[in-house]
Amino acid sequence: MTDMLFSRSELLAADGLGPWPILMRPDEIINLKTAVHRTGRDEKTLRGWCKEFGIGRQSKPGAPLDISAPALEMVIHGDIAALEYLREGKRTHPRVRRYFDHLGIIA
Repeated sequence: MTDMLFSRSELLAADGLGPWPILMRPDEIINLKTAVHRTGRDEKTLRGWCKEFGIGRQSKPGAPLDISAPALEMVIHGDIAALEYLREGKRTHPRVRRYFDHLGIIA
């Protein structure tokens, strides 16, 4: 068991307005089909992760789901700290940078 100073929900909603969205550039967006292929997980699981961790966006119901490839990698590896740095826009932080490097994406 690990002791955390803040729960995940406190980290995501520190300002009381809910989690900030992860800003995504076009070259780091993948669709749901690609995410399923990369992870080996089903669509339902990935949709759940997008909702739970805020790693995707959908402009309106029925629209395609855009997923942040680096954020998805962070969730797969359980690296919530890196995910929070990404959410804060700290793309050059070493903990975030390694995911961009791993995926061959310029931060």
